[in-house]
Amino acid sequence: MKYDSLSAQVASHLPLLAALRETRNVTRTAELLGVPQPTVSRRLAALADALGAPLTVPDGRGIRLTRAAELLAEAAERGLAAVETGVRLAREEVAPESGHVVLGFLHLLGRSLVPSLLAGHRARHPGVRFTLVQGSRQEMIDRLVGGELDLALLAPLPAVSSLESAGLVQEEILLSVPAGHHLAGRESVRVAELAEEEFVLLEQGYGVRTLTDELCAAAGFTPRIAFEGQESDTVRGLVAAGLGVALLPRFGPGTPAGVAEVPLSPTPYRTIGLAWRADEPMTPAVTGFRAHVLATRS
Repeated sequence: MKYDSLSAQVASHLPLLAALRETRNVTRTAELLGVPQPTVSRRLAALADALGAPLTVPDGRGIRLTRAAELLAEAAERGLAAVETGVRLAREEVAPESGHVVLGFLHLLGRSLVPSLLAGHRARHPGVRFTLVQGSRQEMIDRLVGGELDLALLAPLPAVSSLESAGLVQEEILLSVPAGHHLAGRESVRVAELAEEEFVLLEQGYGVRTLTDELCAAAGFTPRIAFEGQESDTVRGLVAAGLGVALLPRFGPGTPAGVAEVPLSPTPYRTIGLAWRADEPMTPAVTGFRAHVLATRS
């Protein structure tokens, strides 16, 4: 493959262009790169000569990138990301036992599932490092698609063409009510019976919130929202305080103080699974952890 002179210069100055796009300042760019300011200025001038047009114009005390420079800088950022991925693949191919896995998961899964999976894997591969990222289902999907995560534990499984996924376990969804609620002693409750109740819900973007909305819609009503939260423990605390009811996975082990968990009829389930980017190379460390997780499927 042949490269013209501009392509060759851009390839050799990817960090410069990416840093300049971030800082909009030659001095700060030089500081980020750890080189003298005149060096940055000379490199920019050489790139401008190769392009045949200026890359920057003055803008107050800083500079503004020209449209042509913006295009080159965007390409530089994408190129840097690809290079960093390649370096990581190469390093971990040489030393897979000291690899790094970036794992995303829902808040609810951090109580038992994630610690159990990590403990089991680390017992056999103690040198593998993990970065753990928690958030809503939609946030995890977005960050996985965007390359910020290697793997993500989600529920329900995503229907995204660029992702592959595999189910791990089916989890029952229960009705959580205050301990003194009139439904607390029931053997089971139909969702339709909750039409007049006030709900404490997780915010939009969380899988349990989507499931709650779908179950209520199927029962012919829209839930009356009293409060919305970002964590299931907060939602349960509000339920315990008598501020509403919620549909949540079983707390386990045991039952949270002040909350009664009542089965729903028919029983709804959600599938917890592992997702990853399709048709994209994985490091040995990521491949190994994925294999460990998938081996736990029930």
